[in-house]
Amino acid sequence: MSSVLERLFQKYTAELNKASDNPNIQLALSRAVKSYRDNTEAALKRFPHTTKLAEEVRAIKESAIERMDELVTQARQAIEANHGKTYLAESHEDALKLAADIIGTAKIVVKGKSILGEELEIRDYLIEKGNEVWETDLGEFLLQLRHERPMHIVSPSIHVPREQVAELFTEFFGREIPPDIAAEVGAVREFMREKYFSAHFGMSGANVVAADCGAMVIIENEGNARICTAVPPVHIALVGIEKVVPTFQEAMKVAEVTWRYANYPVPGYVNIISGPSKTGDIEKVTAYGAHGPRELHVIFVDNGRSEMAADPLFRQGLYCLRCGGCMYECPVFQLTAGYFGYRYLGGIGAIWTAFVAGGMDNAAPLIYTCLRCGRCVERCPVSIDVPSMIAELRRRIVELAREAS
Repeated sequence: MSSVLERLFQKYTAELNKASDNPNIQLALSRAVKSYRDNTEAALKRFPHTTKLAEEVRAIKESAIERMDELVTQARQAIEANHGKTYLAESHEDALKLAADIIGTAKIVVKGKSILGEELEIRDYLIEKGNEVWETDLGEFLLQLRHERPMHIVSPSIHVPREQVAELFTEFFGREIPPDIAAEVGAVREFMREKYFSAHFGMSGANVVAADCGAMVIIENEGNARICTAVPPVHIALVGIEKVVPTFQEAMKVAEVTWRYANYPVPGYVNIISGPSKTGDIEKVTAYGAHGPRELHVIFVDNGRSEMAADPLFRQGLYCLRCGGCMYECPVFQLTAGYFGYRYLGGIGAIWTAFVAGGMDNAAPLIYTCLRCGRCVERCPVSIDVPSMIAELRRRIVELAREAS
């Protein structure tokens, strides 16, 4: 084992052991896992067609990944026909440079939750460029103040109980905030209102994109993504190239399965965005920049996804809907939260880390943490075979070690 890899393992193991002994993590996760299971069971019982729809979504994703380059080209053409601007970032560095070129410096950016944004570490990058950047998702905002990374892809601050939230907010806002969830949410709402309306840029991800019409679908509950994408004069969307499916109807099927397995019968908001705001109310002449953004910039990001798609075994990793259900069922995650992760979390996160978010060195500790128990496969709406991919990555690690010796 190289000295670099050995240090990574030692640091990771220390963090994992510390997390497993953290009573706050145990308290928060015990609450969250029970809530997730109860909510998901109720949602699937109320909408029993969802499991069959999930099988259809698996087939949609299989076909879309086989045609990924073609569909991305089609989506870009559709968005540009809708008066948006599109870009293709081959790498992590390309994506950051494109965003920085659009934003510049000394700007205010309000950002919706985006796992791709975490992959790129774009918030810190833009701050280093001299901008003021605020996470608007309540969980992400919490972690920004704590200088921590997300511990779950849907519920990023899952490990922080309300008591610690109250302490953090009392210090940040300079007034007493009680450990009452409604009061905590109210404090963030009041603070964030001014940021939304002074921001120069709003930034978001997208859950799925329809190639035929260029529509991006963003699922949320808080309403922050809707404001981020509707109030600032410029909207920038970061989209992984695996998110594109052929038609709008298929995109909505993907969205429904995603929110149902994320434990919601229906989300608070389903945003559909295909271009900048526009109006045709004067003489039926289309004018852009009505009440919403004047500009829409969509950055499609590869950053290793094409390599995954080219591998017959690992391409199924691109089917991931980001519902987060697998993590609640993972025995290791239940003890350690997102410390079983790098930028992506859990067993599926080990796969994504190896290909797009840090490489094999950063993925290796995660690969050997996964128990290969298969509970994630049972929960996954598209039945991604994580244990088989983990086994192959272990084989490759051994092979690399032999070549290096």
